[in-house]
Amino acid sequence: MKMIELSTASKPLSAYAEKFNDETVVLTMNGKAIAIVTDIKDIDPESLALSTNPEFLAIIQNAREELKKGKKLSLEEMKREIF
Repeated sequence: MKMIELSTASKPLSAYAEKFNDETVVLTMNGKAIAIVTDIKDIDPESLALSTNPEFLAIIQNAREELKKGKKLSLEEMKREIF
C-alpha cells in the first residue's frame, strides 16, 4: 500500500494509478486518509455497489452480531422456514 499526500502530489492521480498497478494507493490530506485508489478490474459492479451501501453493511453487521449471540439456523431449520 502506498500513501500520497495530495498537497505534495506532483502528478495526476492517473499517473500514480499506473505506477502502482495492483497496489492500493491511500490519498491523504494533512496526514489523514481521505480516499483510496484501488484496482477494481476483477470486481463486478454489483459487488462494488454493495460494498459501499450503508443499508447493506448494516444488514451484514446485524447478522454478524446475531451469530455471535448464537442466533442461527441449521440448513434443515432454514429449509423448514422457507418451504
